[in-house]
This record gives sequence, C-alpha cells and structure tokens, in this order.
Amino acid sequence: MNIQEVSATTATSTSTATAGLIISKTETLQSFLSSSVDNTHLSPDLRQIASSLSHQPSSVPYRSLRSIWSASDPSTRPALSTLLAGSQFVLNSPQPREKSEELKARLRKFEEAAERKAYKELVKDITPRRDEIEPFSSYKDQIGFGLHVALTMFTGYLVGYYTFRALFGHNPVMHAAGGILGLVGGMLVETLLFIIRASNQDRKTTFTTSKIKKNQ
Repeated sequence: MNIQEVSATTATSTSTATAGLIISKTETLQSFLSSSVDNTHLSPDLRQIASSLSHQPSSVPYRSLRSIWSASDPSTRPALSTLLAGSQFVLNSPQPREKSEELKARLRKFEEAAERKAYKELVKDITPRRDEIEPFSSYKDQIGFGLHVALTMFTGYLVGYYTFRALFGHNPVMHAAGGILGLVGGMLVETLLFIIRASNQDRKTTFTTSKIKKNQ
C-alpha cells in the first residue's frame, strides 16, 4: 500500500466517522463517484475520497458526497436533487448497553429466587408439610412437649403419694414410694403416648411419600 492509498484510507475513515448522515448508493451516485476519480477539477484528497467511496458496496456518507459535489465543476456536475434521487437514509442500529457484572449477578439471583418460588407453588399440593415430617422441629413444640411430660410425671407422683398415704396411713417412706411409683407410671404412660403419636406420624409420612411418587 503506497502513501496515497494510506492517505485516502485515512481521509475516508475520518469522513465516515464524522459523516453523520449515511445514504444508500444508487447507480447515479456510483457513476458520479467513478467519474470524480479522474476529475481534475477536484483536489487530490477529494479524488482519493471519491475513489474510496466508489468501492463501498451499498452506502456513502452524505457529508463526503456533498464535499465532492460542491468542489466539482458546476457546468458538468448533475443537480444535487438528481444525484440523490432514489437514495434512502441508512440508520445504524444502536449498540445494546453492556450489563455490568454486578447487575448480571443480581439478575441471576432474582431469576433463581423466581424459579424456586414457582417450583414451590407448583408442588405445594403434593409436598408434605415440614411439621408433618418433623413434629418437634420448633422450640415451641419442644417446650410444650417437655412441660407436658413434667406435668404428667408430677400428676403421677401426687396420685401415687396420696394413694399410698390413704392405704398405709402415716408412713412417710411408703408415701414417698407411692409417689415414686406414680411418677414412674406417669413416665411410662407419656412414653406410650409418644410411641403412639410417632407411629401415627410415620404412617402419615409414608402415605404422603407414596402419594407423591404415584403422582410423579
């Protein structure tokens, strides 16, 4: 590539970058640009620009075309309206804005949260409830169960104590033994009730799980 070609390319690039308005090329425009390459009425720079524009396939910058037309001989150049007849504006689509990495990460979190919410909404009718699977999963349940056991054992102790007191009169040892027996009895009753509740819960969970598998 010689110096003139480099200059022509630079001038064309500069003109194109600052052209602003772009118009489509027609046969009339192509003929005008081709003839301007050898037009001695034009400066060397304008002839080089005309040569570069004549090799562009489909569009030319209006500002460069207007410069070549204005510098041409008025007696030989075509009218500007004739030169532009049939041409259309070429609009470049704006480049989409690039999303930042932080915005992309936030959008991914929102999408994942929306997917989880949609999934829960979809399976809410067939998914067993957490409290059915874990009966003592909360502190409230644990404290309530502990108080219930303590109350049952205390009630058993009182029942045993006063029962033995009625049977054995004023014998503190027997009274205490009766209370202990009542306490142990209350513990056994509470243990039996717990086993029954756990067994019922296991059957309920097994039934729910088999229902889910059947629906799947």
